[in-house]
Amino acid sequence: MEARSAQEIWETALGELQLQVTKPNYRTWLEKTTGSSYENNRFVVGVPNTFVAEYLARNQRSLIEKTLIGLTHPGIEVHFQVASEAAATGQTTGPGGNARYTFDNFVVRQSNRLAYTAARSVAEKPGASYNPLFIYGGVGLGKTHLMQAIYHLAQKENFKALYVSAEQFTNEFVSALQAKSTAEFRRKYRHVDMLLIDDIQFLVGKEQTEESFFHTFNELHNANRQIVLASDRPPKSLPDMGDRLCSRFEWGLIADIQPPNFETRLAILKAKAEQQEIEVALDVLEFIAQRIQQNIRELEGSLNRAVAYAKLFGAILTPELAARAMQDITPSSNKTAFAPELVMKVVAERFQLTPADLVGRKRDRATALARQVAMYLLKEGSSCSLAQIGLEFGNRDHATVIHACRKIASDMDGDPHLRRQVLDIQKGLQRSPRTRR
Repeated sequence: MEARSAQEIWETALGELQLQVTKPNYRTWLEKTTGSSYENNRFVVGVPNTFVAEYLARNQRSLIEKTLIGLTHPGIEVHFQVASEAAATGQTTGPGGNARYTFDNFVVRQSNRLAYTAARSVAEKPGASYNPLFIYGGVGLGKTHLMQAIYHLAQKENFKALYVSAEQFTNEFVSALQAKSTAEFRRKYRHVDMLLIDDIQFLVGKEQTEESFFHTFNELHNANRQIVLASDRPPKSLPDMGDRLCSRFEWGLIADIQPPNFETRLAILKAKAEQQEIEVALDVLEFIAQRIQQNIRELEGSLNRAVAYAKLFGAILTPELAARAMQDITPSSNKTAFAPELVMKVVAERFQLTPADLVGRKRDRATALARQVAMYLLKEGSSCSLAQIGLEFGNRDHATVIHACRKIASDMDGDPHLRRQVLDIQKGLQRSPRTRR
């Protein structure tokens, strides 16, 4: 099998591995690897240096082989081989990360519009508007994509930008202390037009590193140099980080990224398919968008796996084939599928109604809203078809269900209170021991 096919398989494997290891682990050991060759059950992974090869062989071989077996066949053996620098870096560009992450291929919707607009603003005019820009949101929602998009655009505009993870900042600081080269460390981080640090929550509890970053922050901010930070939570939810730093994080703009609704997830999948120049039927995209709800990285990885699965078996990609391709990497979807009777019970209680009210014909505003929320949660959180959902709610037709789901999705974008209410109910359902029938 030729090298190009090995790379296609490896890219799909990376999409899956990214979901199984921590983000720092992935970035350090897997991000710059490539699929070099695949022949006679021997799969060669290209790595940037011997250090990475030794680490992967010692610590990740079993996981990687299991992943590759799922994409190919049993008996495959993985080997790690140092590749040339050009081949090893693939589509990455220096310390700034992946060149595919740009503003042009970021799908903008209400759930991320503020973060996107602010990110674009600071990339075009560093230090002129929001400083610092603090972006936060859950895992896999697009924070890193925006951070790298800022970095690439800033570089294109000839600004000196530096993009690192908080873990890398910490490791370099510790190494500088040990090597007594702190002056060089300060020059690197303080003589830039823009400093971007991802996963800033990693600094929590690391007093010396926090102190170093505090002074770095002050020097850059006083010089009107742009600072961009990303975290999985807002500054006020970083209680163990020093008050001095948290207060500084709030000087500029804090922008959150919310989980994407069904329409946004579908738009992301369509954009991903277009970028890869592959044709995927709408019902397949809808199936994946319905199955993967909280994590854009997992959403894209599932599409890659489904496409690769179809290619490897020479089959037409259908929702059924996508389900088979995804069954090994989305077990949690089955665990959190919402049972209709539970959704009705929980929603009815939240709106001080009864399940019978939701099924019945009452049409007052409170009952109609509760009924629409319940339909939306079932559509987002179960494998029920629109017709099935309508049947559960007093034999209503699928057009009624579509209207309800679209209305709640739209209203959530413009009503923070409703959005919080729906998300709270959703979290409660996910914690329930009776989630499935």
